Amino acid sequence: MREVVIDTETTGLNYKLGDRIIEVGCVELNNHVPTGKTLQFYCKPDKSISEGAKTIVGLTDDFLKNQKTFEENHQSMLGFIGSDVLIIHNSDFDLGFINNELSLIGKPPITNKVVDTVTLARKVLNTRIANLDYLCRRFDIDLSDRSFHGALLDSQLLASVYLELKGGKQF
Repeated sequence: MREVVIDTETTGLNYKLGDRIIEVGCVELNNHVPTGKTLQFYCKPDKSISEGAKTIVGLTDDFLKNQKTFEENHQSMLGFIGSDVLIIHNSDFDLGFINNELSLIGKPPITNKVVDTVTLARKVLNTRIANLDYLCRRFDIDLSDRSFHGALLDSQLLASVYLELKGGKQF
């Protein structure tokens, strides 16, 4: 069973106010195990990164101006995710941004089945706190490489969290 963990980084928190995707990261899982196959790309948005987002993602407008646009990147993302189940932490946020970007270029929204790991974590762990840092610490997943939020790194961390939420590593 193929699943894809996906995460985005954005210029701000609200696509309805014009914020845009600046990075997409995906990790392929087969039977809940990472295969090593990943996808990552950065996007040149038509909007500056908010100061708050800059401190979280560690990216600059100067770096992004030399990247392809979401429109130029979207086919690789759609090809990577296919029609498989998507594993997303706070899916309303990421899907809102992804579907907004697709709408802006005249493409239909993503209709894949989605597992929201915030909801899953709250159910499995019976906790209100379900942010990625907390879940990584709870499952003793190494966060030492996470000085900034990055879509690919966060997808890799989330893949490990998801595995633990589904019952843990099987040897």
